[in-house]
Amino acid sequence: MERASRIARALERRHGPLVGQRVLLALPPGIDWVEAFLAMLACRAVAVPLPLAAPAPEVAYFASDSGATLAIADEERSTRLPPGLPVFAPPFPIEAELDDAPSKLEARADDVALLLYTSGTTGKPKGARLTHANLAAQVDVLQRAWGMTERDVLLHVLPLHHLHGVVVALLDALTTPCRVHVLARFDAARVMEELRDATVFMAVPTMYQRLLDAADALDAEARAAFEASARGLRLATSGSAALPASLAERWRGITGAIPLERYGMTEIGMALSNPLDPSERRAGTVGMPLPTVEIRLVDESGADAEVGELWVRGPSVFAGYHEREDATRDAFRDGWFLTGDVGRREDGGVIRLLGRTSVDILKTGGEKVSALEIEEALREHPAIAEIAVVGLPDPAWGDRVTAAVVLREGAELSIEGLRAWARSRLVAYKIPQSLVVMAALPRNTMGKVEKKRLIELVLTDS
Repeated sequence: MERASRIARALERRHGPLVGQRVLLALPPGIDWVEAFLAMLACRAVAVPLPLAAPAPEVAYFASDSGATLAIADEERSTRLPPGLPVFAPPFPIEAELDDAPSKLEARADDVALLLYTSGTTGKPKGARLTHANLAAQVDVLQRAWGMTERDVLLHVLPLHHLHGVVVALLDALTTPCRVHVLARFDAARVMEELRDATVFMAVPTMYQRLLDAADALDAEARAAFEASARGLRLATSGSAALPASLAERWRGITGAIPLERYGMTEIGMALSNPLDPSERRAGTVGMPLPTVEIRLVDESGADAEVGELWVRGPSVFAGYHEREDATRDAFRDGWFLTGDVGRREDGGVIRLLGRTSVDILKTGGEKVSALEIEEALREHPAIAEIAVVGLPDPAWGDRVTAAVVLREGAELSIEGLRAWARSRLVAYKIPQSLVVMAALPRNTMGKVEKKRLIELVLTDS
C-alpha cells in the first residue's frame, strides 16, 4: 500500500488533483496494474479498467463516454488511446522524485471508485458506478462467507475489466490480505502447473471446461499431479455463467466437491452463494442470499412468486449508470434492482436460475421454457462438444427452439437425429425444432456465449 500511495502522490504532482476524475486503466494483469488501481483509489479518482485487447474505436468510446481526463497505460495500449489524452506510464516514478510522505487523501463512502462497463448486450456498453461503500460491503461479506484468511493463496486468471476479476477475486484477496498470483491470461497448462501452490481458484465454466479437457489429454503421471493440486484447493468457485451440472460432476470426480457456484453481476456485486461447506452445495443452483442482501422473485403481474424475475437490494448495489439517468431509473423499482434474470425458489430457499428474461426464457407454442434446461439435457449427446439454445422468430411458434452446436471432432448430427435422441429426455415442446452447426460459438472475454450475437449470426446466414 505504501508503494501505491507514493504512486498516487506522483499522479497528483504530474496531473493535479484527481478527485472524481475518470482515469482509464489500460495495463496488462500484473503488479503495475494492481499498484495503479490502488493508487487511483488513494487519489479518490474513478478507475475505468479497459479490456486488454480493446481496439482503438472501442477505447475511444470508453474514453468519450466516461469523460476520462487521463490514462494509465503501457506503450502497447497507449497507441490505441484517443489523441491528446494525457498518459501516465510505467515504470512508475515512486522514489526518484518522492521524498515526502504518501498522499493522505481519504475516500468518502459515497465516492465513486470504479466505472465498470457492462457487456453491451442491450446496446452500447453502459458504465456502472461502484462506490467505495459498494466495494467495502462486497469484500467484507465475501471474506466472511468464503472464509478468506491471510494463509490463502489466490490463483488469479480472470480479466481485470470485469467485476468478477477486479472485485470478487483481486480486491477480496488484497483486503484480506492474502497472497495473489496473477496470470496474464488463462492457459490450461500453466494453470495446472500453478494450482499446486494455490488454495483458492476462481473461474468461469469455460475455464473449467478447458482445464478438464486438457487434463484428459495428460499422461498418467501428469494427470495424477493435476488431480492432487485440484484436491488441495480449499475453495474453487464458478460464476459469470451457469455451470453445467455435468461439468460440476467432472470436477467432483477429481476433488470430491463441486465448485462453489454463486450469482452476481456488475450492478449488484455478488448477491447469492452456495455454502462454503461442499456437502451443502447443490449443483445447478446459485444458493441463497449473502448476508446484507435481500431478494425477491417477481412474476409478470408484479407479485412475489416462487418463479419470477430476481430483484435485489443491499449495500453492494451500484449507484447507477454513468450519465444514463433513464437507464438507471428503468433498472430500479422502489429501491429494488431488476436483474433481468429469472429464478425459481427450491426446497430450503435456494435459488435456481432459469435464464435471462430476454434470451434464455423462450415462449414457444404458448409454453414458457428455459434455454438453460434444454442445454443441460442436450449437452449429454455424444456428438455435441458445445451448445447454446436460442429462440428464433417464428410466425407459428413465437420462438422456434434452435440448438446451435459445435460438434466433437469427426462427429455428425442431423436435426432428425437430435430430436429422436431428445424425446426420452425432454417434453415435446422443449425439443429443438432447428439445428445449426458452427465452428465456434460467439463468446465474450469471460467465456459467456453472446446469445444476441449468435441469433444475429444465425439469421444472417439463414
